[in-house]
Amino acid sequence: MTRNRDRARQLRREPTEAETFLWHELRGRAFKDLKFRRQYPLGNYIVDFVCLDLRLIIELDGGGHNEDAQRTYDAARDAWLRSQGFRILRYWNNEVFAEWEAIAQAIWKAVKGAPSPPAPLPRGIGLYTSQISR
Repeated sequence: MTRNRDRARQLRREPTEAETFLWHELRGRAFKDLKFRRQYPLGNYIVDFVCLDLRLIIELDGGGHNEDAQRTYDAARDAWLRSQGFRILRYWNNEVFAEWEAIAQAIWKAVKGAPSPPAPLPRGIGLYTSQISR
């Protein structure tokens, strides 16, 4: 557990541009007065952003997540997180900048419990995954 906590601290010190942008939008209850945490250890994993009260996780993925081994790891990780009662929203890093309003709307729908559009949408035609994993 200490290893995950140390790794989470390192990730908080070295965020990607997309993580910095999203954290600016979420931190300090700036998004719908919800408390989000970033680079937060859960079990054997570290999630990018989580609202513990709602059990809602937001993940930002770079190109490495498109590799087969990483997809397999992500699927197992997501399955475990869902088994713990978390819902997961996952987006590509570049979408945070290009489609922030749509992402914000998908987060708000997840908060309200409304169904999100089906996912994944074809790459380049919108959100990578706005589906809430249950």
